[in-house]
Amino acid sequence: MISREQVVRTAESIAAIQREDGGVPWPEGHVDAWNHIECLMAMTVAGLDEPVRKGYDWLARHQRDDGSWPMKLLDGVAIEAGGESNHAAYVAVGLWHHFLVTGERSFAERRWPMAKAALDYVAGLQTERGEIVWERNARGQAAAYALLTGCSSIHQGLRCGVLLADELGDPQPHWELAADRLAHVLAAHPEAFADKSRFSMDWYYPVLGGAVRGAQAWESLEREWATFVVPGLGIRCVSDQPWVTGAETCELALALDALGDRGRAATLFGDMQHLRHEDGSYWTGWQFANRKHFPHERSGYTAAAVILAADALDGLTGASGIFRDAAALTAVQPEGCGCAPAHR
Repeated sequence: MISREQVVRTAESIAAIQREDGGVPWPEGHVDAWNHIECLMAMTVAGLDEPVRKGYDWLARHQRDDGSWPMKLLDGVAIEAGGESNHAAYVAVGLWHHFLVTGERSFAERRWPMAKAALDYVAGLQTERGEIVWERNARGQAAAYALLTGCSSIHQGLRCGVLLADELGDPQPHWELAADRLAHVLAAHPEAFADKSRFSMDWYYPVLGGAVRGAQAWESLEREWATFVVPGLGIRCVSDQPWVTGAETCELALALDALGDRGRAATLFGDMQHLRHEDGSYWTGWQFANRKHFPHERSGYTAAAVILAADALDGLTGASGIFRDAAALTAVQPEGCGCAPAHR
């Protein structure tokens, strides 16, 4: 584990890279809404109020009329203009997280229209079967396919959006229906998603996002455990490279914690601490064949994942269970589906 003081120092390393306009960039310099929100959540855990408010102001300024954000922005200018569905959905996770940590109802009310527009954008990209395609391009055309990791994160976004809507007295039952349909597809229809199975995120994200829990979750994680987990170092980003990454390791720890496996979650969290820099930031990854940091960068999103995992394991805030609580309350079997849950 890391101490509360270390958590604050790591959050301060995120604040140190935040741009004057409030955006939290990748090491390459661009900002995307999903990683930006993850960094705001981490700074919220540490009580860094001013950078968090600047970050939500950035989101409000750059949200488009359809509820989406450009895929990549550099110095406030869209360099990739398509709008990713999982980027839009994550704002509901961020705002629900902020409310759970701070209890600031006025902040949630002020930003509620932003979340409402974003999740309506997401729901508008759901197919008849139930998956949600990954983007709408700059010409307004919806993508032809969906991504498993993205849809798993969207599932959590929809669940958090429903909770936030109910808290603010503006229920959105169509989001709950969308989440139920999406959960079913994630659990039972792997053929609905593009094959990205070499990436570890496609392995654990259905559990992390709450769509797959119980026996199916345990079986899925055990099936590929040896493929991705490198004892003492963390987990691979991709199955075919000798490269462990800190963010993925922390996210798997969060998934395990959501299942109640706090022992293995804590072990993984401890294993990845070799990526910690003396200033509290974290290297993105470690190439263990060449014994070099790869890429040679320290990333805000890695630091953010560390903080969220620390919160889950140590109960630092009232939002420590936000990944545990993302699960659907009941298994959903849409009328007329007639299928049994399939394994990936």
